[in-house]
Amino acid sequence: MLDLRFIIENIESIRANCAMRNVSVDLERLVALDERRRALIAEQQSVQERRNALAREMKGRKPSDEERSLGKDLKEREAVLEVELGSVRDELLALQLLVPNLTHPDVPAGSTDEENRELRVIGAPPSFGFAPLDHVELAEKHDLIDFEAGAKVTGQKFYFLKNEMVLLEHALVRFSLDLLRKRGFTLFQTPDLARAEVADGLGFNPRGAETNIYSIAGTDLVLVGTAEITLGGIHHGEILDEARLPLRYCGLSHCFRTEGGAHGRASRGLYRVHQFTKVEMFAITRPEESEAMHAELVAIEEDIYRALEIPFRVVDVCAGDLGGPAYRKFDLEAWMTCRGERGGWGEITSTSNCTDYQSRRLGVRYRESASGKTRFCHMLNGTAIAASRAPIALIENHQQADGSIRIPKALVPYTGFDRIG
Repeated sequence: MLDLRFIIENIESIRANCAMRNVSVDLERLVALDERRRALIAEQQSVQERRNALAREMKGRKPSDEERSLGKDLKEREAVLEVELGSVRDELLALQLLVPNLTHPDVPAGSTDEENRELRVIGAPPSFGFAPLDHVELAEKHDLIDFEAGAKVTGQKFYFLKNEMVLLEHALVRFSLDLLRKRGFTLFQTPDLARAEVADGLGFNPRGAETNIYSIAGTDLVLVGTAEITLGGIHHGEILDEARLPLRYCGLSHCFRTEGGAHGRASRGLYRVHQFTKVEMFAITRPEESEAMHAELVAIEEDIYRALEIPFRVVDVCAGDLGGPAYRKFDLEAWMTCRGERGGWGEITSTSNCTDYQSRRLGVRYRESASGKTRFCHMLNGTAIAASRAPIALIENHQQADGSIRIPKALVPYTGFDRIG
């Protein structure tokens, strides 16, 4: 979240930022609540001072009836003020949490992914000398995925991986873990559950009609939609030593998403599902290091997909598609035959610089070595491998004229085979 004082002192720029990001927040109500909060605090202090003065006056003697009555009135007023102040603070915080992060000045304007800015294209979409199949058709041909069994056992948008696809998922995961370990990341296999307050601290709405998160009935737990939630919660409420920064974490987890309203060819098969495995990168830095770290995370994502020999492009996500926590976000989009009638670009990774938006909500600070002062850390996240979408791009781009699927050289040591079919 943003600092309350910063919001109040920059209300017009905050209003413009909300409009640019298509976020609706009642800022007039927020300002009015802050004014009421400050008035209540001032009155509360005044009442306490009067009670203290009265106590000093009565010290060592029996109070008069008038003094007892005044003391009782002041005590009752103080209790009323405490209740009202608590209510005002709760409502104010709820509105404050709705205010999105600031936006990097280079972020393109726009409200949908069609208005994202293309930065670079790596590789070219394959030119097949035959009618290519999409991943659903390829999976059926080679007995790799059973969508019908998934729907029967669990529901729509669930699935069983089979045969070589099981090994391919594990190969993608291990390949990315090995790469990240070499780049200095600490590896974690995280819980698949987190407290709702942690999810909320990372900017994920764990409750309500618009949530994309599954909640566990009768508990304060949710199924995580990404290891960003669990990795981000590790240092909840902590003050870190500056010498430890930056922290580079990598989390392997299952991810669960409700994905309401996802239909059509573009969401076919594995592209938009309720459960998948993902390797997530997460970094905690000093404020002045976060933009360089953001560039590092994007470069790692590019290295992964170059190694997988998959054509992709990098896009600068437009303001209206950033979500609440991100200051800036870059997506990698791979070429997929399942996107549209003639193929198209589909998101395979995303990496965001959330600056201190999440750390303020979670209370994650660091102590400066020189001054001893504490500052809020910056937090960043990025996908290394989403083991639902990466296989789409892999098998669709590497299908051969004879119907087989070629395995890229970087994965062969992990799969133990160089071809499916």
